[in-house]
Amino acid sequence: MNTFGRIFRISIFGESHGEALGVVIDGCPPGIALSVDDFLPDLARRKSGARGTTPRREADLPEIVSGVFEGHTTGAPLTVLFRNENTRSGDYRNLVDHPRPGHADWVADQKFGGFQDYRGGGHFSGRITLGLVAAGVVAKKMVSGVNIRAEILSVGDCTDPAHFQDVVEEVLRTGDSVGGVVECVAEKLPVGWGEPFFDSVESLISHAVFAIPAIKAIEFGAGFAVARMKGSQNNDPIADASGRTLTNHAGGVNGGITNGNPLIFRVAVKPTASISRPQPTWNTASGQVEELTIKGRHDACIALRVPVIVEAVTAIVLADLSMIHK
Repeated sequence: MNTFGRIFRISIFGESHGEALGVVIDGCPPGIALSVDDFLPDLARRKSGARGTTPRREADLPEIVSGVFEGHTTGAPLTVLFRNENTRSGDYRNLVDHPRPGHADWVADQKFGGFQDYRGGGHFSGRITLGLVAAGVVAKKMVSGVNIRAEILSVGDCTDPAHFQDVVEEVLRTGDSVGGVVECVAEKLPVGWGEPFFDSVESLISHAVFAIPAIKAIEFGAGFAVARMKGSQNNDPIADASGRTLTNHAGGVNGGITNGNPLIFRVAVKPTASISRPQPTWNTASGQVEELTIKGRHDACIALRVPVIVEAVTAIVLADLSMIHK
């Protein structure tokens, strides 16, 4: 339920307003140089602070609790912990009876019988992705020959990065939110990672990507555009003995296995569900539909903080596949 991977296995834990959250990594090889400083650049990319992101500010300083000795991984389970410090749990008291539209509040209450931690979204919060980013830092070291990068392609309908902020400012002004599209590219992948069918590269990356809250769709290579192509257009001609192709509609994967070309996929990030504009919702106490105004500190565009998380889960999958391949 909260564990992913076959050899390089990660387990995430914690809640948005609990004491702490983090990740346990099992199957991490010994001898990898690792310190707190290694985590800071990617954690900084995930942090709020830019206009349109949540005003909640956390130090997000990682504590390496186990699995590292004298600057190197030991081969034992590696635990990275983050303390929650800047919480305002009172903002969420009215959500006990008023589940937020677009959130997990109602299904969590039904599934866990009211015992779930509702503060800040609890275990469903995007804050839990801190553990994913931390695991991604370790995973990137394990596949250091692979270059993984993600970037925002669009915010709302806008595809011009110079005007992304204009779109964000408009939804801030109207008390609304906006989504976006993020593309990830992994270059210098060897041929042969991945397995047919259930453990295909696409299957595993999709599995991991949908662990990121707010992701609603994914496509590889040409994606949905292939439905409008003919085979003569979609096929990627092989150009030389390395497997290099003249086009890359397949997104670097054939038969679930890496073909040596860049792995390319895109994800759709939904608009943040928590908005300050009043919305109708079901009051579970009164048994009536009532107007809900959400308090708290939320992102107007969560897509702004997603690229580094997408990179992390991609690295996690590739690290596991590399170990399976060996």
